[in-house]
Amino acid sequence: MSDEWIETLPGAAQTYLEGRRLDEVECIIADLPGIARGKAVPASKFARQQYFHLPDSIFYQTITGDWGEAADEDEGFIERDMILYPDMATASAAPWTGDWTLQVIHDAYDRKGRPVECAPRNVLRRVVDLYRKEGWQPVVAPEMEFYLVARNIDPAKDIAPMLGRSGRPAAARQAYSMTAVDEFGPVIDDIYDFAEAQGFEIDGITQEGGAGQLEINLRHGDPVRLADEVFFFKRLIREAALRHDCFATFMAKPIAEEPGSAMHIHHSVNDIETGRSIFSGPQGGETDAFFHFIGGLQTHLPAAIAVLAPYVNSYRRYVRDHAAPINLEWARDNRTTGIRIPLSGPESRRIENRLAGMDCNPYLGIAASLACGYLGLMEERWPSKQFKGDAYEGEGDIPRVLGQALDLFERAKPLHDVLGPEFARVYGIVKRAEYEEFLQVISPWEREHLLLNV
Repeated sequence: MSDEWIETLPGAAQTYLEGRRLDEVECIIADLPGIARGKAVPASKFARQQYFHLPDSIFYQTITGDWGEAADEDEGFIERDMILYPDMATASAAPWTGDWTLQVIHDAYDRKGRPVECAPRNVLRRVVDLYRKEGWQPVVAPEMEFYLVARNIDPAKDIAPMLGRSGRPAAARQAYSMTAVDEFGPVIDDIYDFAEAQGFEIDGITQEGGAGQLEINLRHGDPVRLADEVFFFKRLIREAALRHDCFATFMAKPIAEEPGSAMHIHHSVNDIETGRSIFSGPQGGETDAFFHFIGGLQTHLPAAIAVLAPYVNSYRRYVRDHAAPINLEWARDNRTTGIRIPLSGPESRRIENRLAGMDCNPYLGIAASLACGYLGLMEERWPSKQFKGDAYEGEGDIPRVLGQALDLFERAKPLHDVLGPEFARVYGIVKRAEYEEFLQVISPWEREHLLLNV
């Protein structure tokens, strides 16, 4: 491994390797659920290779390891090789490993050099490029909610909160408590250390309302870069938890009586030429574009819910009065609505989508949310009147089960055109296969209440 090659790495990776010998490079790509797929290769081999191959079938696999019948109808399931090229700007430490290892995210292309449409990072890039063709630069800031829970190796057992430093289980309803945060101090210390080694800047960590539930806020920036960070963060948080004999879970609803975990997405859009927000006018007022973006979210989010809430468990999060929205109302500084306008000055005016679950693939969740806003801008959609009061008192107007959400997604041609028709085709088939697989499972509730009573 030559010094010249090391000197091309991002600063944080160079600092991590300073005075050390790089042993291994993990060549990774996100699949549809957001799981890192790829190969680990010796550093000396990585320095010599320009690309590597993986079969396109990684995008046809369900969360259970089964397969959706999404292969090309003419050629069949032949598992064609994709060509994966490294994006060296993503080179990042893997500080939990026993040796000195880097992770590098790769981009997927076919044999003709075209981006593979099913690859989640390519889906997000496609949406960002549509904005840029209009002279706009989308900006996002994700918020990541997750639970630290006791080790659970028996799927039949309920998930329980982890034990804190005090030896007591984490308690619920302690939102923003510093004492509660201190209970998880050793895990949080490792999260900070891993993030620093990887060059990520955390905007803050807070205790949320659930027992053992935390939130990490990331700084705003380019959508692809922020999605990369969420992708990396999920892995580093899991590794930090394992060091302390607990699990980190990003399930939307891991514990029945506790709030679910969201990935709230804050949106703003800048004019590329001027660098100014298109949501704010010369005098600081709200522009037509601001309202059109909201209108796009209200119009197209129902069809995008299947991407923002991708599993049957996702819909358990949408519970009235449980810190998750049940409708598409919008309001200023109101956390009961699905679309919230946070307090800010004109230069940082933004729109928060509170519907996405933390279980979604970050590339696809951000892409779908941006796609809805983009369609609103292009169609000049106007939103409903601003909501006043407690939105939980109204009726829900989002899909309540995955099957209903998939029905809406599969009919949503405008959304398919933005995200990519081939991606939409494959995603619908894979998620439908997952849903049908779930429907074959008999739950404990059914055995308890139906076995002898019906």
